[in-house]
Amino acid sequence: MNYIFHLTGFYDKIQEDNRLNPTHISLYLALFQFWNLNRFRNPISISRNEMMKLSKISAFGTYHKCIKELQEFGYIEYIPSFNPYKGSLVNLFSFDHSEGIQNLKRIKKQTTSEQVANRMHIKIDTGSEQALIPSINCINSLNNKQLKDNEHSRIFDEENLLLKKKNRSIEIPPNISEVEIYFLERDSTKLEAERFFNHYESNGWLVGGKSKMKNWEAAARNWLINSKKFNNTSNSTSSANGVELKPNHLNATTNKSYRDEL
Repeated sequence: MNYIFHLTGFYDKIQEDNRLNPTHISLYLALFQFWNLNRFRNPISISRNEMMKLSKISAFGTYHKCIKELQEFGYIEYIPSFNPYKGSLVNLFSFDHSEGIQNLKRIKKQTTSEQVANRMHIKIDTGSEQALIPSINCINSLNNKQLKDNEHSRIFDEENLLLKKKNRSIEIPPNISEVEIYFLERDSTKLEAERFFNHYESNGWLVGGKSKMKNWEAAARNWLINSKKFNNTSNSTSSANGVELKPNHLNATTNKSYRDEL
C-alpha cells in the first residue's frame, strides 16, 4: 500500500466532507499511525487511553463520538472490545484510488447482519495473528523489558563490586592505592597510609612480626586507633609537678648573644 497515495486520497475526500471537524481528522491520523506501525495490516488493536493521548482528545464522550462517526462516514470499521484486557479492533480502508472506492462501496452495501458476521469473521481469523494490545503498547513492553534488563545488570555489577571489595581485604599484600583510598575514607591522610604500607611491607606483612596477616583492613583500623593515641600523647606532655608543657617548651625565651664569653 502506497501511504502517500492513501493520505492524498484521504485529504481529497475530507476536503469535500463537511461533516468532519479537526477532532475527527486528529483521531484518524492517530489511527493511521498505529496502522503504519502494524505495517498497514488490518485489523489494528487500539486502546482508548493511547488514542486520546495521541490525538489530543481530552474527553471520553468526544472520543467515542468521533470514532463512531468515522465508522458511520465510511472511513474506518470500528469493532469495540468490552473486555478491559483486550484492545478494540479497527480496520482502516485504503483511499489509494480504486481500492478506497471499492472499500467504501463494500461498507455502504453491507447490511447490519452482514457487518456483524464480518466482525465475527475478523475476530476469528485474526485471533492468532492480532496482538491483544496496541502496537505502541508492544513498544512500551519492549522498553520495560530493556529497563528490567538494565536494572538486573546494575544489581549484578553492584554485587561484583561488593565481592571485589570483600576479596580486596583477603589479598595480601594490598595495592598502595587501595590502602590510600581506605585511609582517606576514614578521614586519614595519604602519608599515614604510606607509613602503614611501608611498615608492613618491610616485615613481610606479619602481625607482631610473627603471624601472617589475614586482613589488612583490620590491621589498618588498629593502626589508625594506635596512631591517634600516639599523636594525642606526643602533642602534650606533663612536667613532674603536673603542669602541662606545650610542644615548644624547649625553645629559648630570650635572645642570647653567642659572642659573649662563657
